[in-house]
Amino acid sequence: MTTLPTKTLGRTGLNVTQLGYGAMEVRGTRIWGGRPCSDEQASTILNAVVDAGINFIDTSNDYGLSELYIGRHLAARRDEYFLATKCGCHVQWAGDHDETPHVWTRENILRNIGDSLQKMGTDYVDLLQFHNIDVESCEKGKLVAVLQELKAAGAIRFLGASSVSPHLGTFIDWGVFDVFQIPYSALERRHENLITKAAEQGAGIIIRGGVAKGEPGAGLGNANRWDIYEKAGLDELREVGESRTAFLLRFTLSHPHCHTTIVGTQNPKHLQENIAVAAKGPLPADVYAEAKRRLDAAGESPEG
Repeated sequence: MTTLPTKTLGRTGLNVTQLGYGAMEVRGTRIWGGRPCSDEQASTILNAVVDAGINFIDTSNDYGLSELYIGRHLAARRDEYFLATKCGCHVQWAGDHDETPHVWTRENILRNIGDSLQKMGTDYVDLLQFHNIDVESCEKGKLVAVLQELKAAGAIRFLGASSVSPHLGTFIDWGVFDVFQIPYSALERRHENLITKAAEQGAGIIIRGGVAKGEPGAGLGNANRWDIYEKAGLDELREVGESRTAFLLRFTLSHPHCHTTIVGTQNPKHLQENIAVAAKGPLPADVYAEAKRRLDAAGESPEG
């Protein structure tokens, strides 16, 4: 089995594999245009993830079948991985269309975590994250106190926020969140400096979107975003035989404060490819520096 690099997830002390698994990919078709995912497919990929030594799995209460599949196929292996989910979700079905509004109340958060624990067949999650909450809603509902209440009860171990600007900076300044989940890649660098700020204050960092959803055609990436790749001439920096997606994953792993990056797939072959890339580790320092210089010149720079 390939040995994956690990890092400490900030003040949590959890030793996590730098390659994590984003379980949104096993959500099924009834949520956010997901792909079909049978029970057999879910069992195959989820067990392959844990068999490979990946020890960090991220999901959410509104990710369709994801939590149910995790409980069904991985509950018996609960001591082999750290489990993160999200709250604030309120799924409604309207015919063939799904809506996933967020309801920021104590009652809904308690409903979310109760539902999540039941589905996943566990007594606790290692991390509960607010799912893209805004500062005003968080303050109005006194919702940090709700997560602290759940921690005291043993239902969760650590407090987290999946967030973006303009709210992210404020949440970092509060100093109450143990972990932040933040979108970041070579093609989406706006939060690059905030990742550093959060980590320097002791928070763990989960990066999502680290491969920009994959190259259009092969993956689900946005063509306009991938135009940045072309403009920056990043192909000239790839190793022989290295794919564009592999280069992007290694760029993400090169951020000194990327503790784990969650990459989702239903395809065991793609999983093994991701593992091989992650095992190679970050880009060489000179290549990483040159990639950032070229991206800056192409107009893709961090905020601040």
